[in-house]
Amino acid sequence: MEKLQLWLLVLAGLSGAVAQEDLHGQVFVFPKESADAHVILNMNNKGPLQTFTMCLKYFTDLTRPYSLFSYATRARDNEILLFKEKPGELSLSIGGESVIFKVPERTGTSAGWEHICASWESATGIAELWVNGSPLPRKGLRKGYAVSDQGVIILGQEQDSFGGGFDAKQSFVGEIADVYIWDHATLIVALQAANDDSQVPLSILGWGSLQYQTK
Repeated sequence: MEKLQLWLLVLAGLSGAVAQEDLHGQVFVFPKESADAHVILNMNNKGPLQTFTMCLKYFTDLTRPYSLFSYATRARDNEILLFKEKPGELSLSIGGESVIFKVPERTGTSAGWEHICASWESATGIAELWVNGSPLPRKGLRKGYAVSDQGVIILGQEQDSFGGGFDAKQSFVGEIADVYIWDHATLIVALQAANDDSQVPLSILGWGSLQYQTK
């Protein structure tokens, strides 16, 4: 069944109250370049993160840089950031430090929805990125660090300050769906659940019970 489009950001400047909904089969649509339109997500973690796995799906034809997932605190604007630098490159930032993954690009009629999963573990500093079910070479990032729980998650924009500092030329234009974050589930378990549409493990942020606010 074709996904029902949830046109949340069509009216520029329209702010909505915090909602909690099951968004299975629906998407956030970001219809045009903007310096202010975004979605705020609430994460139900109960302390700093020592490990996490984050997955989402997106669909865009942008070739310029854009943000896929931005989590900022008052101390660090890039506490967690998943950012498409350019075709063939995705960067993952933890605690203000970044690594770049080389990503094979889809071409021609194969272009479409991309499924991205990023995972990080403080004890080892190992960062992993999987694209459409295939792993990329692992990187080392921020060993021993703890991700603060005093932050804000934003889709559609890259935060250069806590909850703001947006640049239209880094905004996302396209569709985003199926956003999840786990603080305990392994990357393999998360991927298996996404690939075969099985029961998704209990998450601290989940598309099936998403708390969000449109701006």
